[in-house]
Amino acid sequence: MASRTVAKDIITLRGSAAIVSEFFVIMVFYSILYNRGVYPEESFAKVKKYGLPMLLTQDEGVKSFITNLTAQLSEWLEAGKLQRVVMVIVSKATNEVLERWNFSIETDSDVVEKGVSREKSDREIMREIQAIMRQIASSITYLPCLDEPCVFDVLAYTDTDVAVPFTWIESDPKLIANPQMVKLHSFDTKIHKVDTLVSYKNDEWDEQ
Repeated sequence: MASRTVAKDIITLRGSAAIVSEFFVIMVFYSILYNRGVYPEESFAKVKKYGLPMLLTQDEGVKSFITNLTAQLSEWLEAGKLQRVVMVIVSKATNEVLERWNFSIETDSDVVEKGVSREKSDREIMREIQAIMRQIASSITYLPCLDEPCVFDVLAYTDTDVAVPFTWIESDPKLIANPQMVKLHSFDTKIHKVDTLVSYKNDEWDEQ
């Protein structure tokens, strides 16, 4: 009688943390920096990730910043201590926050506390991530044009018992007054669920 071998798609805490931190860094931060024109187009190089063409910055300062960021986010994710990651785009001239990309994180406490694993196929996770990345790529159709030099910053919301690393400083939430908001797709590894929301400056309200 013929037989076949099947395997379950097991997701561990460490594996989930790696997926989510890579999502933030490669999928999100680089994609937003490119699509929102924070850095010039010629400073990006093409790669393929999660079945999608991506553009990664070649700016050494940004690459170093994001490499260190990845390591810290992974540590907090594995400990179940990371509640939210926020990327803000700020006017270089006025320091005004123009856009606020908010990624809320829910962590399965049983996995953190008891060391259990979950099941979900890589293919399904990839499809969910691809949907978010396509939304970010199309964001230029509804977000206001950033027609001035901008910089970016990353905020992390952690549990209160987390010690602040010496390379980080405590910050205000960098909110936008009376913003427009657009909710994007979410994705879920069965251990970490990430919900995405972008807020941006409402110029029409300002003109009233």
